[in-house]
Amino acid sequence: MKEYHPGDLDNMHQAAAVIDRPTDDEAENNFRSNFQLQRTLPKGLEVLDRLSANFAWSWLVGDGLFADLDPHLWERSGQNPRVVLGQIDELRLLQKLQDRSYLSRVEDFAKRMDAYLAEPRAQYGVVTPESPVAYFCAEFGIHNSLPIYSGGLGILAGDHLKSASDLNIPLVAVGLFYRFGYFKQKIGHDGMQEERYLDNLESEMALSPVLAEDGSREIVTVHIRGREVKAQAWLAEIGRIKLYLLDTHVPENDKVDRLITGHLYGGSTETRIVQEKVLGIGGVRLLRKLGISPSVFHLNEGHSAFLTLELAREFLAREPDASFIDAMADVRRQCVFTTHTPVAAGNDAFSPDELRDCFDANLIASLKLSEQEFFELGRIDPDDHDEYFGMTPFAIRMSRSANGVSKKHGDVSRNIWRAMFPDDTPESDIPITSVTNGVHPATWIDPVLKTLFQEEIGAEWTELLRDQPSWQTAIEAIPNERIWEARNILKQFLIAFIRRRVRSTDTGSRETINEHQETHELFSPDVLTIGFARRVAAYKRWNLLLSDRERLLRMVDAAERPVQFVFAGKAHPQDRVAKGILQELMSINHDSNWQRRAVFIEDYDQEIAKFLVRGVDVWMNVPRRPLEASGTSGMKAAMNGILNFSVLDGWWIEGYNGSNGFSIGGYVPIDDENAADEADAEALYSTLEEKLIPAFYNKGGSGLPDEWISMLKNAIGTLTPQFSTDRMVMEYLERIYNQPKEVTD
Repeated sequence: MKEYHPGDLDNMHQAAAVIDRPTDDEAENNFRSNFQLQRTLPKGLEVLDRLSANFAWSWLVGDGLFADLDPHLWERSGQNPRVVLGQIDELRLLQKLQDRSYLSRVEDFAKRMDAYLAEPRAQYGVVTPESPVAYFCAEFGIHNSLPIYSGGLGILAGDHLKSASDLNIPLVAVGLFYRFGYFKQKIGHDGMQEERYLDNLESEMALSPVLAEDGSREIVTVHIRGREVKAQAWLAEIGRIKLYLLDTHVPENDKVDRLITGHLYGGSTETRIVQEKVLGIGGVRLLRKLGISPSVFHLNEGHSAFLTLELAREFLAREPDASFIDAMADVRRQCVFTTHTPVAAGNDAFSPDELRDCFDANLIASLKLSEQEFFELGRIDPDDHDEYFGMTPFAIRMSRSANGVSKKHGDVSRNIWRAMFPDDTPESDIPITSVTNGVHPATWIDPVLKTLFQEEIGAEWTELLRDQPSWQTAIEAIPNERIWEARNILKQFLIAFIRRRVRSTDTGSRETINEHQETHELFSPDVLTIGFARRVAAYKRWNLLLSDRERLLRMVDAAERPVQFVFAGKAHPQDRVAKGILQELMSINHDSNWQRRAVFIEDYDQEIAKFLVRGVDVWMNVPRRPLEASGTSGMKAAMNGILNFSVLDGWWIEGYNGSNGFSIGGYVPIDDENAADEADAEALYSTLEEKLIPAFYNKGGSGLPDEWISMLKNAIGTLTPQFSTDRMVMEYLERIYNQPKEVTD
């Protein structure tokens, strides 16, 4: 896969006309028609090609089949089975062909996956195979080998699809195929973040072209910048779910338009607008071409809200005597919206001039709207002509249902957007509900624990975890020594991973915690290990832990009860303050044990996340309340017996029961940010010193930390069912997708 550094791209984060344009003409004109495997596998192993084409292998525990072919190639490829099958040495394939045990595993997994995929499609009220849910999102975190995600929103969307597949819920998904994806992070010798991009067209992915009946590429067009922009589609199969990805990198387009789907969250505001037009308007047009008639359109965040304009245009084309108000009522009956952002400023908002440049006047006229009426759809106050067009107010107006992603976030969202409703509307009557996020257990629970659950609970443990009382009873019955042994194995895996990832022969003259020449003594499995992996942003408060450095280093340097830290996360390329926080973290206090008991794992992605949320002892989260909409990383950690150590915000308000983790501070936020930071910093340090560290190191008569084991069992037992995407998707199905469609104006 070819790599591009920022210097290789012309003004990458400036005007859309030049964003993402490689100087390499060959790369610019690299038009991909398919991702088919360019080799013939020997008979007996040819089924691996088919298995690798559906991402169900990633959670049905089929990844070992590909890793065992060539473990080094598996890691070097970024756990990409298509790369492994395409590049593996012929001799190695022939050797595996003689391995009867391996062939038996391939055959067994193929039968299991085929049976999974062949199960007849279910029907849930209005959601049927003929009328599925259409789930739109700007990013999808399915697996490391499909790098079209940046963080929590994408991982949540990927987990949503996986649970919909497991529950056999009829659903199709629509997103964008980003040629360069999101940036890859590199920390320099001076501790400063650097960015680079990979060309996904140079990779091998489990994608297939979407074809029309005559065998040609299925193409949709969207009017952008005064011309018709074409987008082709790729299909990713996510178990029983089809994910369609639109891609403007086709030769018929102008060079600028080819790069509309260049970078995820890259470029100018204009780039964001036209990307969102392709996603929303182009996505609906693609579904129509494929003969798919959704029962409901789920707008997961506001990026896809322009799809409502296409639905309105369709209605008015069918009903030429109708008004836009009539069309709006019809659209609202079909659409539901989920907001993930807890601050108004964090939502996409565009100036009238920017929209005017990106929207054709004929489209607005076809909706029977004046330009000002169109702009009013996205304003909190329609009469404020200086207000920008917000995608969240627009989506709320155009949807029959809106929800936040935790109970607290629902409260926060009603407060943020209450100005959209009459002044005398009680906050409880503002039509924004909540569906708390979850994570996909089969993806995030480590195989070591899966084996333990199968042995101690039974083969149907995945079914049992949907029943919280039964699941909690079963977890409590697991012997302490067995679950503690499993936790220690996962911690050893993490430490081995850390030592490999931060080892470097070229470390520079400045000591930093992201690179070491010698790592064999780095970290200890006997030391309390705290993980902190978040996007580097002001409200995530990365610097809270560093606010009393002397106190922090006393804990790190303690002779009998030390603490070690694992950090990971990306700063936005233009956020110099966040980059400065990272740089400070890298190299503080060379006179302490910080350099031996703290590490930073660069380029945080799904694979790194799996090691962290499975291997640390404690998962720390310190957002400024109430700015954490949900916080799914802590859910993943809890499912693996890791205790959360978190500010009471987002999901942790619902999850914390006093015996399944630790809280930082109380429930009531402090209005003054500086005072809140000081109070939370004190709560963080004192809870570590007085509660968390003693609980980890105190051994009972059995020689085990019985109090700690009791808490981690409580965490697995109470939090796994409550914060599973199986629960979340069923809640969407019952409360959102299948709710009555009568809509009032």
